[in-house]
Amino acid sequence: MKKIFSTIGASGIIATQLLLLPATAAKPKLTAQQIFQQGVGFIQQQQLDQAIARFQQAIALDPNLAPAHYNLGLALRQQGKLQAAATAFYQTVRAQPQWALAYANLGAALLEGGNFPQAQAYLQRAIELDDQSGMAYYNLGLTYEYQQQWDKAAKALETATKLSTKAPEAFYHLGIVYQQQQQPQAAAKAFERAIELRPTYVEALYNLGTIYFTQDKLAAAITVLQRALQANPNYANAHYAIGLGHYRQQQLKQARKSLQAAQKLYKLQRNQTGFTLAQQWLDRLDQPS
Repeated sequence: MKKIFSTIGASGIIATQLLLLPATAAKPKLTAQQIFQQGVGFIQQQQLDQAIARFQQAIALDPNLAPAHYNLGLALRQQGKLQAAATAFYQTVRAQPQWALAYANLGAALLEGGNFPQAQAYLQRAIELDDQSGMAYYNLGLTYEYQQQWDKAAKALETATKLSTKAPEAFYHLGIVYQQQQQPQAAAKAFERAIELRPTYVEALYNLGTIYFTQDKLAAAITVLQRALQANPNYANAHYAIGLGHYRQQQLKQARKSLQAAQKLYKLQRNQTGFTLAQQWLDRLDQPS
């Protein structure tokens, strides 16, 4: 654009002086959809702050752009900003009320934030819209599990494992619920399936080991717990349980070694209860037989 400046000459006549600038084409304004696509690109590059900024810009241009709200929610949830993520997912379902996955993610964000009643309501809505959503059933099961509603939790998680047959988390939590229902055989099968899907699933290995202990399968329990330690050498509970297994097998040298390792980790982790329990068993080992 040319800028025009006016000056007054000696004769008093106004002369027009032109300041010429290089001719440049004006940049076309980006649409909300184009800005949204930029945000998706940043997500793929794991640049969350830039992605969030783009999604917010897209929403400012088009408040009803549901995918922008949705992806904003995913990015915020990945940053641990659960309340902001829930708000974004809520705006998604307002813009697109039939989007089952958005309801499922809204419920999941509320679940992580500890708001179980609202989480249940949105997860049930997700299931109404899509009764094949393994994710929705899984998170619904978690809301019941965390509230110790074991029967409802088992039903939801059983459905989740049928719909999401490759999701180890669903099988793991189903195993936890079966344990609470005093069904050790069913729990063991659920943990075994979780481990098949994720061989380094430390929590599943540990819980399977504890079941083997209660069934007096000590060698099998120790083997499984050692696998847990291979995946996470700092898993204090596994060291502790192995120590008890060796103690019951009268393998006292190995028991002492495992219990000492457990106690050291409990101290580092400031777990006073675990530290005290390990010390009690070490004291037993020091008592004359």
